[in-house]
Amino acid sequence: MTTSMSGSERLRLVLIIGALSAFGPLSIDMYLPALPSLAQDLGGTESVVQLTLTAFMLGLALGQLVAGSLSDAMGRRRPLLVGLVFYTAASLLCAVSPSIVALILLRFIQGAAGAAGIVIARAVVRDHFTGNDVARFFSLTMLVNGLAPILAPIIGGQILLFTSWRGIFVLLTVVGAVMLTAVTFGLPESLPVERRRTGGLSASVAPFRRLAADRVFVGYALAMGLAFGAMFAYISGSPFVLEDIYGVSPQMFGLFFGVNALGIVMVSQVGVRLIERVGSRLLLATGLGTAVTGGLLLLAVVTLGGGLAVILPALFLVVASIGLTSPNATALAMADHPDIAGSASALLGLTQFIIGALVAPLVGIAGNATAVPMAVVIASLTVGAGAVFVLLTRATPRPQELPQRNASGR
Repeated sequence: MTTSMSGSERLRLVLIIGALSAFGPLSIDMYLPALPSLAQDLGGTESVVQLTLTAFMLGLALGQLVAGSLSDAMGRRRPLLVGLVFYTAASLLCAVSPSIVALILLRFIQGAAGAAGIVIARAVVRDHFTGNDVARFFSLTMLVNGLAPILAPIIGGQILLFTSWRGIFVLLTVVGAVMLTAVTFGLPESLPVERRRTGGLSASVAPFRRLAADRVFVGYALAMGLAFGAMFAYISGSPFVLEDIYGVSPQMFGLFFGVNALGIVMVSQVGVRLIERVGSRLLLATGLGTAVTGGLLLLAVVTLGGGLAVILPALFLVVASIGLTSPNATALAMADHPDIAGSASALLGLTQFIIGALVAPLVGIAGNATAVPMAVVIASLTVGAGAVFVLLTRATPRPQELPQRNASGR
């Protein structure tokens, strides 16, 4: 690791960063088993209910732009604490939402507030570490945030045994309050005043122009964003596909979903052990190749009328590949931009969640009659991710040749 930390400090940082990064999967995955019953309770169709996912992801996308830019100018703690306060309040209001329209609006606010945790967590890591250490640390945090998609749908399914979908949002309120306490007392400021950006609005926009003009950054951001879009298509469509088309119970759906999420954790830890030997770029290429294989297999099986015995392994490949794609694409994209880590993190998040928000309603376009729309969307996105990786990042130096800057970016 680049910075000098005791073992206890490093463990605390892994736990807090991992938990902050888990806001997205926690807020999405926990209520997935409840989507069919939520549709019945609030009187919405599958596509309308999926707009609650779209609204949340749009909030995450736009919120990251604001929080990332603010964190480069104001430091990491203040924007993060404000975001956690609003996330906790929005989660409580979701629990008492009277209509599907109100829930969609509140989910947007919840996502925008939760975005601060996700984007600032990445920036804090870049404040402390450089080079392959960034990818290694992100892979370690997956031991924590990887538990969220494993446990969240299982917990959500169990909550539905004795209460409604509203109880799930009550639990998310508690999670927000716990994280607010943890950050208040356990996460010190990581961006010194002398390294903060100054210059007002024009200075806030300039980093995004610089990043958008960097072909290699854009390539990594799009590759990761499209891969995440495939996962969001799975997240949005799988409850209806598995429960309504294939007759899986909410509890069994939670188990299947948890197994796929466990794949992310397992694959990410394989990456930790291989990164020094093969480098981030080859690991990223392997992850994208695995996603493409899973996406094309899923499309073939669904088109030919195959059953769960083949559909589930195909989905596993698509989802588990994120364990290689996410940490390595993030590290490679941010490697050359330590001075604007918050803005770079925000643009990475914006790409992911904008794509996710756009594709979420598409998977339910044919209702619950067929899984073909979900398969088409997933296959298209995985192939697209592989294509932009090859076309836009091929001139990148090997990971071991990337400059190993110190924490101040020099």
